[in-house]
Amino acid sequence: MTSHWCELAWLGGERAEWGVLVEVDDARIASVASGIARPPTDAERLEGLTLPGLANAHSHAFHRALRGRAQSGAGSFWSWRERMYDLAARLDPDSYLALARGTFGEMALAGVTAVGEFHYLHHGPGGSPYEDPNAMGRALIEAARRAGIRITLLDACYLHGGIGEPTAGAQRRFSDGSAGGWAERVAELDPAPGARVGAAVHSVRAVEPESAAVVASFAAERSLPLHAHVSEQRAENESCLAAYGATPTGLLERAGAVSQRFTAVHATHPSDADVELLGASGTFCCLCPTTERDLADGIGPAARLAAAGARLALGSDSHAIIDLFEEARAVELDERLESGVRGRHAAPDLLRAATEAGHACLGWPEAGRIAPGAPADLVTVGLDDVRLAGTTSANALESVVFAAGAPDVRRVMVDGRVVVGDGAHVSLDVAAELRSAIEGLEP
Repeated sequence: MTSHWCELAWLGGERAEWGVLVEVDDARIASVASGIARPPTDAERLEGLTLPGLANAHSHAFHRALRGRAQSGAGSFWSWRERMYDLAARLDPDSYLALARGTFGEMALAGVTAVGEFHYLHHGPGGSPYEDPNAMGRALIEAARRAGIRITLLDACYLHGGIGEPTAGAQRRFSDGSAGGWAERVAELDPAPGARVGAAVHSVRAVEPESAAVVASFAAERSLPLHAHVSEQRAENESCLAAYGATPTGLLERAGAVSQRFTAVHATHPSDADVELLGASGTFCCLCPTTERDLADGIGPAARLAAAGARLALGSDSHAIIDLFEEARAVELDERLESGVRGRHAAPDLLRAATEAGHACLGWPEAGRIAPGAPADLVTVGLDDVRLAGTTSANALESVVFAAGAPDVRRVMVDGRVVVGDGAHVSLDVAAELRSAIEGLEP
């Protein structure tokens, strides 16, 4: 049993609690008590605001190598996608392990304790399976283990290059040939400590309705989380309506995908009927504002989705930046720009999206809370840096959500193990790992 006295801690309410004593037994929180004026002599003292672990609910780890290489110049999501395909063509299990280890290490430094890795880069060049057909997925699981965070490998079915189009070029590496082939391969993925497996439909562009139904059935039979890119661009909606007479959300609902286990990633351009359907179904909607603005995708209707009953989660997606505080505040600030109205999303609600809801949509419903029985994931944000100087217990949540950045994370514990201490990863030189991995992928 270890004891940790938090100067301030967020226990899920509307404000931070003062003097919180958290006792940890192995990997779980055993007890939580607030209002403890002085730390016990055997307790570790955590100065600042301590939060539950953050969940990055949507990641493509290999996109990290595009940072600074695909942000400038004219174009759109579709032109950016060609840069991404070029990168995907150069990866193998070893280079993917190295890049993902650094990427997940950067997440740990930012307070992320669990990642949802939306994985579609499955096979070798030309689409030929590796000797182990899950070599790329296992590399991602191993990378998360070495970085010290949990992972849900959201293995994505990807069969077409567009509606009615065959895969081409690097896309051939994504395809299993059929939904049945995808299911056979994913069934061979055994869960590992700190890792769980989920399912994904890449998009209605890449998976036709009959195959989406196979994926949805596979996930339902195993009670797996099911994710899909949904209405990321207006062109996706238009092509889906033209081909099927339905929106992407409507098409996925027909396929049996939409349920309380479903996460609509992006949901940037849903129709009014889509919003009502996603809300009434109790789905999750994972917003990725830094990627959505980087790719000029648009601003999703987060307030309307939440009001309809959808549960919001957050992801850093293409990793233009890895900072869940930035993702959280962008949900509110981007909507302010579009609507001219402030205060649609309060700081505690944004923190719930970054913690409890994010973990739940990844199949870790027990995580994302500082409460007895929850995994011992504690993220301490320092309040003495210039960005947060002057913060008090009364405004700590607002200060952290609307002003903190990843560099303010001082300490991260995952399952009772310290992964980040004094702002540095305890086992990885993350900057060196990323530098080496990215330089090794240069054409």
